[in-house]
Amino acid sequence: MNLNRRLAAVLAAASFLAPVLPATAAGATAAPPQKTGARQPLTILLSNDDGYDAPGIKAVFDRLTAAGHDVTIVAPAVNQSGASVKRTVEDGLQVTARKVADKVWAVTGTPGDSVLFGLGHVFAGRKVDLVVSGTNFGQNIGAIVNNSGTVGAAITAIDLGVPAIAVSTEFDSANTQNTIANMPATADFTVKLVERLRDRARGGRLLPEHAGLNVNYPTRPGLAPPTGVALTRQTREELFTHGYRPAGPDTFTMKASFRADATGEAGSDLSALAAGKVSITPVDADWSAGPVTYARTAALLAGLR
Repeated sequence: MNLNRRLAAVLAAASFLAPVLPATAAGATAAPPQKTGARQPLTILLSNDDGYDAPGIKAVFDRLTAAGHDVTIVAPAVNQSGASVKRTVEDGLQVTARKVADKVWAVTGTPGDSVLFGLGHVFAGRKVDLVVSGTNFGQNIGAIVNNSGTVGAAITAIDLGVPAIAVSTEFDSANTQNTIANMPATADFTVKLVERLRDRARGGRLLPEHAGLNVNYPTRPGLAPPTGVALTRQTREELFTHGYRPAGPDTFTMKASFRADATGEAGSDLSALAAGKVSITPVDADWSAGPVTYARTAALLAGLR
């Protein structure tokens, strides 16, 4: 096991993102991309967890297509929020997938199932340059990432060796329509990010091997633009409170509330959103602990036989 793999992925992603991020956020300066010939359109599989006809995925599809990319939606037929990386793995089970329009597939299954079907059938024998998941209705930060079907779709692609980006639009609890209204701007930023990655890749991989990006776009009053872009890590702060109220024999009603007082530690996705910035967190499909935690745990287990 390479204990530095995650750190290497983060540093490599920072290098790829240097043209997008302020120098202080990227952590290092990078040489400007070399001039190349005409930009080549990318082949993109677009998925999500809100469903194939959700406003967020439509906004991203429209913007990426308008930018000249070859985009195909392969997404759940119904809302699959909270599905994480769940996927159908039993041999012989049937998958229902319907082509509802040109370049639009609806899959009866999870976001992971949708990406598997997209790569294994819709794009069978063809190279997919990138999987984009979203934009999601609500941010995917901190521990929420572990449950997110939006991120789960991206992780599924990374597992299969395909670069992936998960995109979410921050939830405005005071005005839910403001969240939807900010989705086109989220989609515009997604196009900008994809095209910067394409320019940096110079015909190669859009992201380092094993690496993906978790992007969270801030929802600000009056459709105000973000105050900046930050390379972040997931917050460790608890974001929700949970309670259970008896509702009958052996039945309880769960109440989950987002903590309005949570601000996040410096450098976290939560603190970036609180400051009105776009948060970009490098992610991978490796849940191994980081080098420090790994080493401390190894010391605790030393000599165990």
